Amino acid sequence: MDFSVKKLASDAGVFFSRAVQFTEEKLGQAEKTELDAHFESLLARADCTKNWTEKIYRQTEVLLQPNPSARIEEFLYEKLDRKVPYRATNGEILGQYMLEAAKEFGSGTPYGSTLIQVGDCQRRLGGAEREFLQTSAISFLTPLRNFLEGDWRTITKERRLLENLRLDLDACKARLKKAKAAEAKAAAEQELRAAQTEFDRQAEVTRLLLEGISSTHVNHLRCLHEFVEAQAAYYGQCHHVMQELQKELRSANGDVYPNSFVVNPRSVRCPSLDPSSTVPVNSLSPEVEALQIEEVHPPASGTRRAKVLYDYDAADTSELSLLADELITVYTVPGMDSDWLIGERGNQKGKVPVTYLELLS
Repeated sequence: MDFSVKKLASDAGVFFSRAVQFTEEKLGQAEKTELDAHFESLLARADCTKNWTEKIYRQTEVLLQPNPSARIEEFLYEKLDRKVPYRATNGEILGQYMLEAAKEFGSGTPYGSTLIQVGDCQRRLGGAEREFLQTSAISFLTPLRNFLEGDWRTITKERRLLENLRLDLDACKARLKKAKAAEAKAAAEQELRAAQTEFDRQAEVTRLLLEGISSTHVNHLRCLHEFVEAQAAYYGQCHHVMQELQKELRSANGDVYPNSFVVNPRSVRCPSLDPSSTVPVNSLSPEVEALQIEEVHPPASGTRRAKVLYDYDAADTSELSLLADELITVYTVPGMDSDWLIGERGNQKGKVPVTYLELLS
């Protein structure tokens, strides 16, 4: 017990002396041993790596798990070395709700059968999301966390030790300057040599750790490539699933909602590098093609007002150009394709695509 008290008192004295010396250095009242420029550059690079790695790690956590409560729960389970309980993704939950709703409404009804299709699609998307989250956590988040909790803590520990040895070295230099007697100078010189040796040894250890940051960058670069590959695979799978769902719904509900999945009533862009490539989708019936717009008149059943959703440039003189948010009068005529209406704006008249309109009355 006596030894422990003495050691505690000695450590407290050393800490106090270092604190005083550090304060004097900040005030310019004491000399400070400066590190070489290369070493300072390594320190700055290491600090920059730590700061940005921490920011990237935190934001990636938010991207993969936006719910802060879920992140805290996962963190606690990890610290307790326990397995995180199964948690369904939002897509899986939505898909399950849709499937249960379909049972209530009847799977034989148009709405019920469509709910089954969309619900199954949502469950597949949720499964793809789960796989993406797991892959990203292993290939990207874990290496970043290992650096912050492993390598960086070691670097921080060695840097702190180096700083303490530097303070001891500067204290020895100060004592040597103050020594007057020959014996005191000899003792101070011996202490200085020992302190210099310890400082140089620790500086070399710290330098090697700091130079290892280059290897950390190489490792994180590889992990970043794997993260991008995981993202590309995930979004590609989602795109494929949604395309299949669109085809299924288009074929199943096309007779009920003919315009539900038509992007452009006249043409659709091809998925090629040439933006001018188009594929015809719907065309007007021969009766209306031969119809003269000037001879068209509103039917006895009346007309409707419509709001234009998007700008539309007329392809020929039989069509009417549209401006987004304007109001026009529309009506249909016998034999006209269901994707088109006759639109009137003042004295102007022409065919307009239905999908560019919101019917108001």
